[in-house]
Amino acid sequence: MDTPTSSPKTPTENPSSPLTADFLSTVSHGPGVYQMLGKKEVLYVGKARDLRKRLSQYVHYTGPSHSKTAAMLSHVVRVETFLTTTEKEALILEASLIKQHRPRYNVILRDDKNYPLIKVTTSEPWSRVVVTRKRLRDGNRYFGPYASTTAMRATIQLLSRLFPLRRCATMRERSRPCLNFQMNRCLAPCAGRVSSEDYQHMVNNVVMILEGKADKVIKELTTKMEYAAAEQAFEQAALYRDQIQHLKKTIEHQSVVADHDLDQDVIGFHRQDAAVGIAVLFIRGGMLTGSQTFFLSEPLGDDSTVLTQSILQYYSHHRQPPRELLLPFRPEDQEPIAERLTELREGIVTLHTPQRGKRMQLMRMANTNAAQIFSEEAKKQQSWNSLATALQTKLHLRNRPETIECLDISNLQGKQAVGSLVCFVQGEKAAGQYRHYRIRTQDTPDDYAMMREVLERRIQKAVDNNAPLPDLFLLDGGRGQLGVAVDVLKHFDLLDEIDLVAIAEERKDEGEKLFRPGRKNPVHLQPHSPVLLYLIRIRDEAHRFGITHHRLLRTKNQLNSLLDGLKGVGPQRKKLLLRNLGSVQRIIAADRQALATVPGIGPKLADEIYQQLHPDDTGGFNGQSSAEAES
Repeated sequence: MDTPTSSPKTPTENPSSPLTADFLSTVSHGPGVYQMLGKKEVLYVGKARDLRKRLSQYVHYTGPSHSKTAAMLSHVVRVETFLTTTEKEALILEASLIKQHRPRYNVILRDDKNYPLIKVTTSEPWSRVVVTRKRLRDGNRYFGPYASTTAMRATIQLLSRLFPLRRCATMRERSRPCLNFQMNRCLAPCAGRVSSEDYQHMVNNVVMILEGKADKVIKELTTKMEYAAAEQAFEQAALYRDQIQHLKKTIEHQSVVADHDLDQDVIGFHRQDAAVGIAVLFIRGGMLTGSQTFFLSEPLGDDSTVLTQSILQYYSHHRQPPRELLLPFRPEDQEPIAERLTELREGIVTLHTPQRGKRMQLMRMANTNAAQIFSEEAKKQQSWNSLATALQTKLHLRNRPETIECLDISNLQGKQAVGSLVCFVQGEKAAGQYRHYRIRTQDTPDDYAMMREVLERRIQKAVDNNAPLPDLFLLDGGRGQLGVAVDVLKHFDLLDEIDLVAIAEERKDEGEKLFRPGRKNPVHLQPHSPVLLYLIRIRDEAHRFGITHHRLLRTKNQLNSLLDGLKGVGPQRKKLLLRNLGSVQRIIAADRQALATVPGIGPKLADEIYQQLHPDDTGGFNGQSSAEAES
């Protein structure tokens, strides 16, 4: 939290504030978590080894009125405390409450996506190479994360070309291999075309390459190439030669930054005034595989608090920490943090604050990346300021359009109708504020009525919860849609507070037309105007978001209809299939043996279901014809 400073006046005076000396006398000296609550939301969640001591800093806070702490305290109407038995429990509870409530004054890592990993399914008899975003303790090998999806895909393509392991999700015996074998993309273990020993040897090579040990694979392939050439097996020797050349090119692009094969995350930290930049470098097997950065505009708390909250938000059961973390400084709660990360990893995690040597070089690199965020943010802010000014000027807006929401309606003759709302904040997507609305009042094609329903529901919810509304609503449509939006805003008495723009796609020779309330003629902008291109980008994103969801609804409806049409499968058996196999897609992908394991199905019905789902597959149960299976 902010360090208290002397001041002739307490800037956080709030007649309804519960932070009084009387309240403080009721607080325990033990470890725990506290919540600062406003009228309708959680404002801040914090933890302390001594709750009374920590909260007394708020009670007696006399810092500057412009500080974020002062702003937060001016809105507090209630304080809740939760006692814990240990500091680690307080740490875990704090992280859980922050993730649950996402308080506005806490550190929130808004870009919390999981980067992809490469998984080698070594727990299976015939291993595969697949992409995943979750690292599980399931006996398989995981490599990554990869910040560049393109680089990761290139790696997988290389491995598939050099070591063609199986690709099919389910392994079942075949009398003849599939097309992948004919195209040299699979060794066809399902058809017995490769021995278990040779296949496992290829798996081991894949693992070594992903571990950064491609040089060892190259030495082995060189030996095999020379032996094949000596035996005059020139085609085989040429194959080894090509593999060696591809691997050498790969090694040239790999950046080795450490003299060990440990997995590390290096967390860089840079504070500039009230803002903080955080960079995470992924070191895997001594190589830099990627990085991720976060910009925190005004985090509440000192550097130790910000670092602790960031670490505990970043790592989870789905994004497990590596064996070692390098930190820019020792946080106040290093021991409980290490204990928590060890639980998440289900293995020891060590925290180091390097002072010299190779680890210190990595730490400097991470801190440099964290500092670089500020120059990037400055360029981004400068670009946005220019665009926002142009938007306000060209479209004659009352408000500076910091937040823009765009509405799109998707339906198929009124069926599975969906309203999709996307949000852009200062020129960037705010995916966490995207929303889908299932249309409740219409089952016939009426875009105007559907748009009215979605707008009313969006605004009513914001009014009920005292939540912010956008500066600008962008509508996918023309004058009609604009008229509907004007009526809705008038109903809520918001027409003078929220700007409206409708964007309509006209004939190619006319381009896009922009309509504004109270203006007879559309606003015409040049085809390459940054303002127009930005609005088109938002409109297209709303269209993409709506169409994607609408397709999912249609696919789900079609799949459910597919199950409904199966002979011999009534409502009860349908429930059993879904309960045991998980989804319609998995039922379709299941083989006869998997279907037969479902209670109430059995081999005969499993064969009938499989034939209905796969009419082109004439093979029967265990390779027999259906007639043989029945006999």
